[in-house]
Formats: sequence, C-alpha cells, structure tokens
Amino acid sequence: MSERIEVRVPDIGDFRDVPVIEVLVSPGERVRKDQGLVTLESDKATMEVPATAEGVVVSLAVKVGDKVSEGSLIATLEVGEAEAASVPAPPLAGSPAPVERPSAPAVLPSAKADHDCEIAVIGAGPGGYTAAFRAADLGRRVLLIERYPELGGVCLNVGCIPSKALLHAAGLIEEAEAFAAHGIHFGKPRIELEALAAFKASVVAQLNRGLAGMAKQRKVERLTGRARFADPHHLEVETAEGSKRVRFEKAIIAVGSRAVKLPIFPWGDPRIMDSTDALALSEIPRRLLVVGGGIIGLEMACVYSALGSEITVVELMDQLMPGTDPDLVKPLHDRIRKRYAAILLKTKVIAAEATREGIRVRFEGEGAPAEGMFDRVLVAVGRIPNGREIAAERAGVQVDERGFISVDRQMRTNVAHIFAIGDVTGPPMLAHKATHEGKVAAEVAAGEKSEFVARVIPSVAYTDPEVAWVGVTETEAKRQGLEVGVGKFPHAASGRAIGIARTEGFTKLVFDKATHRVIGGGIVGPHAGDLIAEVTLAIEMGAEAADIGLSIHPHPTLAETVGMAAEVFEGTVTDLFLPRRR
Repeated sequence: MSERIEVRVPDIGDFRDVPVIEVLVSPGERVRKDQGLVTLESDKATMEVPATAEGVVVSLAVKVGDKVSEGSLIATLEVGEAEAASVPAPPLAGSPAPVERPSAPAVLPSAKADHDCEIAVIGAGPGGYTAAFRAADLGRRVLLIERYPELGGVCLNVGCIPSKALLHAAGLIEEAEAFAAHGIHFGKPRIELEALAAFKASVVAQLNRGLAGMAKQRKVERLTGRARFADPHHLEVETAEGSKRVRFEKAIIAVGSRAVKLPIFPWGDPRIMDSTDALALSEIPRRLLVVGGGIIGLEMACVYSALGSEITVVELMDQLMPGTDPDLVKPLHDRIRKRYAAILLKTKVIAAEATREGIRVRFEGEGAPAEGMFDRVLVAVGRIPNGREIAAERAGVQVDERGFISVDRQMRTNVAHIFAIGDVTGPPMLAHKATHEGKVAAEVAAGEKSEFVARVIPSVAYTDPEVAWVGVTETEAKRQGLEVGVGKFPHAASGRAIGIARTEGFTKLVFDKATHRVIGGGIVGPHAGDLIAEVTLAIEMGAEAADIGLSIHPHPTLAETVGMAAEVFEGTVTDLFLPRRR
C-alpha cells in the first residue's frame, strides 16, 4: 500500500527567501532516498533539498526562480509503506560552507545506464582534466570522457606542448647559426627527423603518463569514446566496444575546437596540412606555404624555417597577428622578412590545385604573385568550436550558429546543471583560460561559491622573437578614446639583451593617465611569454606605475625591463636619457 508525503525545505539556518536555481527531477520520475530534488543558492552556499524517501514524484511545488524558506513545500512523493516510515528530513547546512552532495545521483528515468556519476566531464583537454581533477578533490564521483586514448586534448597531444618542443629545437638551431658572427661556429646542422619526432613524442608521453597517474590517484573514472547528449541527464558514448549510456547529475562540456578547413584546398592530398599534420613532421618540404599569419601559422613557420624549408606566408589582413599592436609585431616581421621567401599581406588564396610537381596556388592581393608552386601547404586560418558536435540541443543547451555555447560567470549554460568551459565558450581560445574556467565549473558543480572573474587573459606567440600582450592594447585604447600613457623601454638599452645579442625587442606598459594604474602591456623579445606574467599580476592587483618601478628587479635580466618601462612612464628612468618633462 502506498501513500503520499510532502517534501519541504528542512532547517537551513538563518537563510530566508533562498532562490531555486535548478529543478533536478520531473513529475512521474522515480527518485531515491536522499536524491536531490532542487538546488538552492544563497549568497553563501549552494544546497540541495533531498528526497526524504524513495518514491515517485507526483508533483513539484516550485520552479526555477521561486524563493523558498524553511518549511516551504518542494514536492509531493508517492511512496510505499517501508519508505514512508523514514520521512524525517536531514538538516541542510546553514553555515557558509556548502553541503555535501547526497551519494545517489539525480537522474531521469531511463534504460539502465552503463555508468553512473555525479559529474560527467566531456573532453579531457586542459580545461576538462582540470575540471575533473578539481571536482574529484572536492569529493565528487567523476567520469571523464575523452574520444582519444590519451588525456590532454589538442593542447598536450597535437598543439601547445609538441609545438613548443619543436620551437625550442628551432631556437637552438637559429641561435647556433647567429653566434657564428661572434666567433662560435657549429657548422650546418644535420637534421635526423625521426629522432626529433621521437623527442617531441617523448615530451607528450611523459605528460600523458602524469595525467593518467593523477586521474588514477583521484579515482576519476575514464571512458574513451565520442559523447553526445541523449537528454538533460544522459549521454550516449560511442566506444570501441559499442555504445555506452552515461547517467549524470551535472555535466561539464569541455569539447574544445578544431582547425578551420577552407574548402578551396584539396584536403584529400596529404601535402595539404592543418596544424596537427604539420606537427607530425613526416618530412621537411623544400617550399612551404603558410596560409594565415596568426600565432599558429607563424609558430610552425619558425619551426620549418629552422629545419630548412623555404617559407612563404600569406595573410588576408594588413599585418601579421591581426589585432596585436603593430609596433609589437614589427620586430618579428623585420626578422623573418630576411629569412623567408615572402610575406604576402592583404592577400588571399583563391585556388589550390594538387599536381605531380606540387600544390599550385593562385593568389589575389596587392603586390602578390599570380601563382606559386609549393611542396606542402599549411592552412592555419583559425579554429571553430565543437559545440554542435555533441547534440547539446537534446539536453536543452543553446548553441549558436558558429558552435559557441554562452555561459555565465559560474560557467553555467542556459541549463543550470550543465556547464561549459574553454574554446567552446568563445574567444580567446587559450589553454590557460580553459584551465581557470574548469576549476570554476567544478567548484560550482560541487556546491562551492565560485565565479570566473579574471580581469585580463595574456596571449603569447612563441615565435622568434616571442610576442606577448595582456589587457588593453595601445590600439584599443586609442579606438576607445581612453586617456592613457605609455612607458616603453627598448631592449637595446638592456644589458642582458645586449649580452645575448637580441636587442630588437622592447617592453611596453599602458597606464590609465588619471590613476597611473597599469591596464595593459606588451613585450617582444626572448622569453616575452614568461615576462608577461608579471604584467598580468600587476593588472590583477591594481598596481600603479610606482609599485612596479619601485619593486627591485634583479640585474641584469630581461625582467627588469618591466620595471624600467614603468619608470619611463613616471619619468624617473636613469637607464635612458629622456627629455625633461615641463
């Protein structure tokens, strides 16, 4: 014999009128004892109201947006005799600390699931594995789903990490060549491509092993396959053993992005490469065309140039790295212009044909040749998000026509129990952005109070020289009509830069004129990617020019150029002679 019971908000301390941010069940659904029915969020904690017995949801008394207090009716359940005997509700935490999640996952009725978890993370790139590890550290049962056998995503396996290993090798070759002018002769390098590729692979493998070990230590369950939503609480994952059904309470979408493949190129020909193909190092082409003068294209151009390829770069816009301050790009442009066969700006490829002799490419643009013949072509014109690859609409998640998923500062999508992070949430498409977003999503999903509030996100091109920038650029400041001042210190005046024969760069800081607070910065030169971290911290901390300039930097270093750039703005620099201010 069954009876109906009411589930009400238990004792939640001093909280009153707490909003309902998520309804976890539906009428007609069978729920377990202690399974979450709704999620509440006060200004101090996120908490769930659990079912007081096992039964079927007859009706819900609240919806998202309603406000409840102790004693408010949440739902009516139909329960059996045995279950009805255990109706006293466990108290919810009234302290600032978030309550623990009940052990049973909140699910929708369905066929038996192969995997049951509290938090499912879809994608194991820097954002995804960070989210999974953080959620596990917070005591949640996590399933990490990745379509490839190894963790790390594009960044670790076919992106950031292997490209930096190759860029380091390229830097050694070019540095050795440059020092012939200073009395040290190494001779022409002999490139053993297989050994170099093995070094790159060993770097990736070491990090793969580290991630796999940390997943095991944290008891993060892994599933290899391609995931697609079946409904708001289920995923279908195509694995090598067939389709697996996953039931989850909450999900974090971390599916990243993929390279744009322009249709004018014959992609069936292996001589047409995207960045993943280029990193495979199958051969060193004599003539390489790089389509796209952004960060990825220029980094790979540096690698192949050092290995002996004749490089031509074609860029649709009027400068390399569009959107970056022109003065930051100029030292790089000046350096590679002497090394590459051609840099074609304001030019586009209008046709590409695979022939026995090579890839014949036709151009259109100011001063561009009509056509050229290349042994290989690298197409690096951007990336597109994978938001439309996971059937997110079945879960009610809104995905725009480009594949991006909108999120709030807690990384929630329009479906409150589903989060999204990384490339799929919009630019900048950077691993370090995804990592921080992954922590936020995991913490919020686990009931913590957290949000993504980064003031700025730094960008780095690991070219030679490196180019790095953060915050408001000088170009943006002018366009927005901001009253700013600039402190710029040339590396030609740096003892360290002179000592390593690399004086072409500079360090630039952008300050708010009224407050003298640093709001942006750019560095071009060796190790610019490392140096920009200080500028990022200064902006986050609200540092003024004097704070930076009066911080004693070690000498002689490239890092001290950051302090000297601040002194230039303040008018106190002694390592340069500047006209006296009136």
